[in-house]
Formats: sequence, structure tokens, C-alpha cells
Amino acid sequence: MSPTLLSLAFAVALAVSTLAKFWLSSRQIRHVAAHRGQVPPAFAGSVTLAAHQKAADYTIARARFGLLALGFNAAVLLGWTLLGGLNALNGWLLDASQALPAGWAAMGYQLGLIAAFVLAGSLLDLPWELWSTFRIEQAFGFNRTTLGLYFADMAKGLLVGALLGLPIVALILWLMGTAGPHWWLWAWGAWMGFQLLVMVLYPSLIAPLFNKFEPLNDAALKERVERLMARCGFAAKGLFVMDGSRRSAHGNAYFSGFGPAKRVVFFDTLLAKLNGPEVEAVLAHELGHFKHRHITKRIALGFAFSLAGFALLGWLQQQPAFYLGLGVQPSLAAPNDALALILFLLVGPVFGFFVTPLASHFSRRDEFQADAYARAQANASDLSSALLKLHEDNAGTLTPDPVYARFYYSHPPAAERLAALTA
Repeated sequence: MSPTLLSLAFAVALAVSTLAKFWLSSRQIRHVAAHRGQVPPAFAGSVTLAAHQKAADYTIARARFGLLALGFNAAVLLGWTLLGGLNALNGWLLDASQALPAGWAAMGYQLGLIAAFVLAGSLLDLPWELWSTFRIEQAFGFNRTTLGLYFADMAKGLLVGALLGLPIVALILWLMGTAGPHWWLWAWGAWMGFQLLVMVLYPSLIAPLFNKFEPLNDAALKERVERLMARCGFAAKGLFVMDGSRRSAHGNAYFSGFGPAKRVVFFDTLLAKLNGPEVEAVLAHELGHFKHRHITKRIALGFAFSLAGFALLGWLQQQPAFYLGLGVQPSLAAPNDALALILFLLVGPVFGFFVTPLASHFSRRDEFQADAYARAQANASDLSSALLKLHEDNAGTLTPDPVYARFYYSHPPAAERLAALTA
């Protein structure tokens, strides 16, 4: 593999993916703006013009903001790679690691490099996240968080990330350096075990650090939900209400956990917007994913892709051109494992972008299957009315650009979804 050829391939892939994203977002903006003035006929009796226009304005505002972020992120990626940003950071940390004790120098340098890279990336993203939360979400009435709560969440997230992330990263780096040519297989096994452990620990140990979870106290709704789960043969550890309204007006419901640790979680904002039959229908949709084993299949697919990714990284790690072609001078006196990890995580999404429409297609297929299951277990009209309420309350556009939707949408557009429910 030639460094020049890799540099060219990366530059072309980045340019093509960036231009494709720009073109798709521009189509979305033009299409939504062109249909802003009239509610689609299928929704004329259930969605007001004011709500339709708010959804259009919200979609356009986020898409325009996304165009700015797109250009910025492409420039940052170039800065890290071909323009030498990661190489400069690596050189500085290599020099700084000379002050560490001999036994700690190699691992300390590598963990320091990854931590510095993550911290720098977080600081670069911070202004964009603040603008999104406190300008766009605030302008449309969705943001309910404060600056104090926002930064408290950030601090807790960094702490949890360090406590959980550094040990597994250290283990993977140690395996890369000591487990021989097939280190990637051992590292993949460690990573899979870590992922499963987080799935088990998240509901009871991690999520409560950020939100309050209280048992569902509505007796009628609880009885309705338990009857539904009994019909579907689904067992959960508990039914909980989360204080989502503390941060956002958006509503949702989800399952968390893995195996016997599964929980059903309702946002308080969701319960405030939907009646009992509608909540039951939404939950039946989520149960449809379990009935069709969509969650298990996605976990298995994720495991397979991670195995392929680790195997590819195991090969790239040994190629000097992988480093040189991406703007980094590999070290002859220190391990380059952390460099390989960072470069792989930087470059992988650029090439992975091109399979986005395929992933979106299969995700939409799963959503149709879950809707069909919900229609059989609950009531199609209740699910339709719940989806309309959630669409309106979340300011989801009813008129997305068809090409944009086919490429990005993990859920079918509202018109297609409701048509399938009433078919």
C-alpha cells in the first residue's frame, strides 16, 4: 500500500462524502421549504397549518446548522490527518512521556494520547453543541436544560467515560502489544464482553447518574401495560418513568438493559402527551422489535462488524503507509498502537458513510414489521394517533425530501408509516 495512494483515496472519499451530505441536506431544505405553505392532504384533518409550519421551520433550521457543522467537521478531520494535527499532538506527548518512569512510559504515553485526542475533540464540538441546545432547541421550545445542568452532565459523562473507557482501552492496547499477530481476536472478545457488561450495568448504575427513575404509579396504565406484556410473552424487571422533561420537551419510550435486567422506561413528557391506549400501542411497537428479534440481530450484526473492524485494524497496524498516508510519522522508539486506533476511528466513518442508505433501508423495514406487530397486539388507530402526536410534538416534518429520507431515515416517513398502518 502506497502512502500517496492512501492519501489520495482518503481525500477523494472525504470530498465525495462531504459533497454528497451537502447535496442531500440542500435537497431536504428546498423540499421542506417548498411544501411549507400547505398541510399534506393525508394530514389535513389532524395537523394544523401552524404545527406543520413549525415542523418545517425546525427541520430547515437544523439542516442549515448541519451544513455549517459539516464543513467544520470536514476541516477538523483534515486538520487531524493530512495537515498534521495528530502528528503534532503525538510528538508533544512522546516528548512529555520521557519524564515518566520506564515501566509506565509506553502505556502512559498511549493512554495520554487517546485522552488528549478525546478531550480536544470534545472542546472542538462544544460550541456547536451549545448552539444546537441553547439556540435552535431553545428557539423552538424544546430545550429545558440550564447551563449548569448541561455542564454537570458533561462532567459526569467525562468521569463515567474515563472510569469505564480507560480500563478497556488499556486492555486493548496491552493486547495489541503482547498478544501476537492475532491480538485483534482477543481484543474483539474483550470489547464484546465490555459491551455486554455495559448493557447490564447501564439501567441500574449509569442511567440514574443523569436522570431520576421512578416506578410507574398510574395503576390503570400499569395494568394495561402488564396485560400487553403478558400477551406478548415479555418479562421486564420493572416499569419506570424518567424525568426527561428536566432537559427536553421531546418524548420517548424505550427498553434498557440486557437479559433479566431489561426495564421499560417512559419519558414523563411522553405520558403527558398520550392517553393509555396510545401508550399501549407505542409499547406494542417496541415489543414488536423484540418479537422479531431485531435487537438481537442488531447486536449480532454489530459484533460481526466489530470483528471485521478489529481484523482490518490488525492488518493496517502493521502497514507504515497507513500512518504516513494519513499525515502521521510512526515512532521507531515507542508503540504506535494508540495512533493506529485513533486513525482508524477517524478514517473509518468516512468510508462507512457509503453504506448508510443500506443500513437505513433495513432499519425502516424493521420499523414496518414492529408497526405490524403493534397493529395485531393493540389498535392501529391508537398507534396512528400516537405517532401523529409525537410527530407534531417533536416537530418532525411531514414532507421530507424522498431522496434524503431514503438515504438517512431510520424510521419510515410519517405518510408511508400511517398508510401502512391503515392498509
